[in-house]
Amino acid sequence: MLKVGFLALAFALSPLVQAQVAVWGQCGGIDYTGSTTCAAGSVCVEQNDYYSQCIPGATASTTITSASSHTASSASSSVVSSSTSAAPPPASTGFVKTSGQKFVLNGEEFTVVGENSYWVGLMGYGTADISKAFQDIAGAGSTTVRTWGFNEVTSSTQANSPIYYQSWSGSTPTVNTGASGLENFDTIVSTAKANGLRLIVALTNNWSDYGGMDVYTQQILGSADHDLFYTNAQVIAAYKNYIKTFVGRYVNEPTILGWELANEPRCAGSTGTTSGTCTTATVTNWISEISAYIKSIDPNHLVALGDEGFFNEPGNPSYPYQGGEGIDFNVNLNISTIDFGTFHLYPDSWGQSSDPSDSVWGSQWISDHATSQKSANKPVIMEEFGVTNNQTGVYTTWYSTVISSGLTGDLIWQAGSELSNGDTPNDGYAEYPDGPVYPIIQAHAAALKARG
Repeated sequence: MLKVGFLALAFALSPLVQAQVAVWGQCGGIDYTGSTTCAAGSVCVEQNDYYSQCIPGATASTTITSASSHTASSASSSVVSSSTSAAPPPASTGFVKTSGQKFVLNGEEFTVVGENSYWVGLMGYGTADISKAFQDIAGAGSTTVRTWGFNEVTSSTQANSPIYYQSWSGSTPTVNTGASGLENFDTIVSTAKANGLRLIVALTNNWSDYGGMDVYTQQILGSADHDLFYTNAQVIAAYKNYIKTFVGRYVNEPTILGWELANEPRCAGSTGTTSGTCTTATVTNWISEISAYIKSIDPNHLVALGDEGFFNEPGNPSYPYQGGEGIDFNVNLNISTIDFGTFHLYPDSWGQSSDPSDSVWGSQWISDHATSQKSANKPVIMEEFGVTNNQTGVYTTWYSTVISSGLTGDLIWQAGSELSNGDTPNDGYAEYPDGPVYPIIQAHAAALKARG
């Protein structure tokens, strides 16, 4: 399915008129103009070129950076972590890893449970609204948020995009490292960190929302054949270039839980046209190549596909099982450079709503992916799911199946918040803190954490 500037962390920056920055507040970084003097007992520590933070217990020898020590050319540099004896920040210390069918953090099990928020980094929200959105998500008991790390614009679409990460002039793409681009994503990362949340970041889209794969094929090749994204050498090189800049920026940032190759990849996209040669092997080969490339530049973070979890059982009468979309969940899950599996659940959209509540078919879908999880001995999460009718009843059943089946975790589609200018985008699935589903999400998050 489908503002600018750095945030103060959850403990908030002191106002700029004050001489000192509060503990855990921002004290430096490219384009930062506030105070660089930290409150007593803390020291300004460089986290990366774009963010320095007042950390308690840090020694005076810790690397400290203000905006004036960087040049504009640093904007596309990868993050370099500093060496420090500081006490750990309130969240996002250590990288999430996997151990068998579980996620682990610093030797302890880490429960992946939470929500999707594609919109948080794309709508041009201000600092306070972004913070409020993450507070609402954390309030549901979430540990993890899935969001978009892409927006492709062309000369005809750029004016409608307050935030974009790559612009195209003919066949030439340029990654936007400025305030309306990756600096904006820096804000998303710092705010997630302040709220104790980890991020799963999809790097492109199968669909035309926010650009996606078809922009690459149309701009480079002048073709509507969606599947050329997986096979054309020029297109693959352009996508790798984007990955190198985006992923490279956050190599040493533990707030990122993992990267996803794409949102819902298939042989066909929004254009509906393909070259006619795309098969499950086509997409699987692409997955192997791109996941290995990400691992080659970023050994710290997990990698997943971001797919809908379609099985490849030709002749199966059920659409999500018959393999016609180019996805073979079990084969892809066993690729060595894929760390965890993902699947989505939309029975109504897939024509599988033969039972009135959707709960029976959906529960079987969950159980089947839990079986694949056990066979591959890797974590698997239901990272998108939703219905628009009888949500409380269906979600209660599905959540129960997640717990009983042993599925590793889940992320509901999608988070909703009431911000300063009104409600966040609602496609019929959004769940708001004052709605009937929010307490169900809270109860499930607690149960999943307690299951162990």
